[in-house]
Amino acid sequence: MSEKKQANLCRHLIDAATQFPTSLAVAVQKKRFNKLIYQEMDFAQLHQRSDQIAFALNQYGLKSGDKAVLMVTPSLDFFSITFALFKAGIVPILVDPGMGTKNLKQCFKEAKPDAFIGIPKAHFARRLFGWGRETIKHNITVAGTGLWGGIGLKALLAKYPIQENNYSMVKLEDDQLAAILFTSGSTGTPKGVVYSHEMFEAQISVLKNDYQIQHGERDLATFPLFSLFGPALGMASIVPEMDASKPITANPEYLFEAIQKYECSNLFANPALIEILGNAGNKKGIKLATLKRVISAGAPATLPSLKHFSKLLNKGVDILNSYGATESLPISKIASSELLKTEAITDTGGGICVGEAVENTQLAIIKISEEPIENWSEELTIPAYEIGEIVVKGPQVSQQYYARDNATVDSKIADGEQSRHRMGDLGYLDEHGRLWMCGRKAHRVETVFQDKTSTYTSNYFSICSERIFNTHPAVKRSALVGIELAEQKTAVVCIELLEKPTESSLKLFNELRFIADKHDHTRGIKHFLIHQGFPMDIRHNAKIYREKLAVWAKSEIKKEFNK
Repeated sequence: MSEKKQANLCRHLIDAATQFPTSLAVAVQKKRFNKLIYQEMDFAQLHQRSDQIAFALNQYGLKSGDKAVLMVTPSLDFFSITFALFKAGIVPILVDPGMGTKNLKQCFKEAKPDAFIGIPKAHFARRLFGWGRETIKHNITVAGTGLWGGIGLKALLAKYPIQENNYSMVKLEDDQLAAILFTSGSTGTPKGVVYSHEMFEAQISVLKNDYQIQHGERDLATFPLFSLFGPALGMASIVPEMDASKPITANPEYLFEAIQKYECSNLFANPALIEILGNAGNKKGIKLATLKRVISAGAPATLPSLKHFSKLLNKGVDILNSYGATESLPISKIASSELLKTEAITDTGGGICVGEAVENTQLAIIKISEEPIENWSEELTIPAYEIGEIVVKGPQVSQQYYARDNATVDSKIADGEQSRHRMGDLGYLDEHGRLWMCGRKAHRVETVFQDKTSTYTSNYFSICSERIFNTHPAVKRSALVGIELAEQKTAVVCIELLEKPTESSLKLFNELRFIADKHDHTRGIKHFLIHQGFPMDIRHNAKIYREKLAVWAKSEIKKEFNK
């Protein structure tokens, strides 16, 4: 454990409010009567407002160590409340509303929240679906009255006005529970990830040192969690008018206007949004001249979309592609100028390069296994270029899941004071120490084929296989799934086309089989199906729900066999 025993990430906000009190901290774009307006708050105002809310929460009965669900849309209140919770030592529970009501109910059952802070719509859902009914004692409604839940935020602040302008911020041990962030559940059941202030501090350090973010910058933040790092870095967070849980529905014109109005130097966006902005910007001939850095995370970016978006940027400005997960973010990064040089490797099944490790982070590859690993040993590692399971260690890596002991045992490997985390992703390291992603461990397809004399085993990896088939000019994207066929696991590739087919699919399938036989990563794949539109996660529009697709594929293959 580090020597630093007391921590609270709000110290960065206090520093900024002291040194640059009138500098812009947050701006929120809102559409009102077909016109875009902007609400703003400087560092001094954000510091003061969060102090007022922290004090009122304490008077209302919430104390350090209590847990509070936060379901508030990105707004000035969202920033003020989140920093207030951290200042008061109250543990925010952050969830992705897009995970569905059933998963949300399970998340709240596991997290056992003491309070629910949300907009009226969230309180309506809480009451309708019984979220947190067993444990929630305090309800606070934001941007509305307390009609649907407890007391309104405005009424709370009026009832408990702070007597002095300085709130005594709670300081926690640096490894103590500071927040619970739930995974999206796009590749399994959502799990609560335990965050400490030490983790947050490590992430802030990476953003300062590896990404070179400095005070005075302005960031167009399209993801609420990342937007919180802005004020902690002395950088203004500009929040556009969009549904943060469904970035692909964003209006590009709104984002372009916000970038230009505030002369944003940084943009954080997922690959799907990068693609949408690139297409829209190129059609209108837009140049985002103030951007000096673009950060993309959440899913592997497609190389064509990076090329397209790069046309909007000044020469020499990179899109920094970050790799990580809720449990460990960021882990590695690679600039688009370097990534585009690897296109030929990716298109022939070599996986996607996600770059070198960020500061104080160790990457390792171990043999693929479903079994828990209790203790770390260097003997577990495998040689460069051999595909295995990605394991990471660093101060930004969560040490456990909340109320999920079995998941913690399955994914953590004890290694001194900091456990290593098994990412659940497969990949390899090259001779330069760069990490290459080959797909999720759960998405690999292991097939066994027997003839009269021999048994053949093949391992197919989702990213390696799919990027090969995606090179076909008719293919928009592909998805590898495994199904049971004649009591054997069989690889099937589902295809989504760019346009409606104008000729027989038999010709396309023969072409895809020819492509498959040319590459080691796809040789032996014989089954292809055309799907009208893959089931996708709503946030990233890049993570395919393969479990649903596999069920569909099995039924389609059975139909073919029964004809």
